[in-house]
Amino acid sequence: MEPGSRNCPPEMQEAIRKRASELYERSGQVAGHDLENWCQAEAEIVREFSAGSARPAVIVNVGGVVYTGEYEPAHADGYVAGEWKPGDPVPVRLAGEKLYLRRPNGRELATTIIKRIG
Repeated sequence: MEPGSRNCPPEMQEAIRKRASELYERSGQVAGHDLENWCQAEAEIVREFSAGSARPAVIVNVGGVVYTGEYEPAHADGYVAGEWKPGDPVPVRLAGEKLYLRRPNGRELATTIIKRIG
């Protein structure tokens, strides 16, 4: 059973499965990133189903633990989704319930951890 699948309706689970497959294909069908693909797909689909009620999120794997961190676009210092590609190394800093990701331009994206898997 996929992560989180018990907590969502079947149509949402199917949408997540399809999006995870798309992510796998877009990344060149690189094996070993199933959980990352699923978590990213889940975050994207939940955001779409929520119709704007959730804040944007990023998903990163830190030492085998997959974190989902929401951020406030108004305070993201120009961050644009897609600055990182799946599998890119991302320097991170953890501080309590905050996850800070070092962006390619050297600035940090501050997020609030909303989910941990692993």
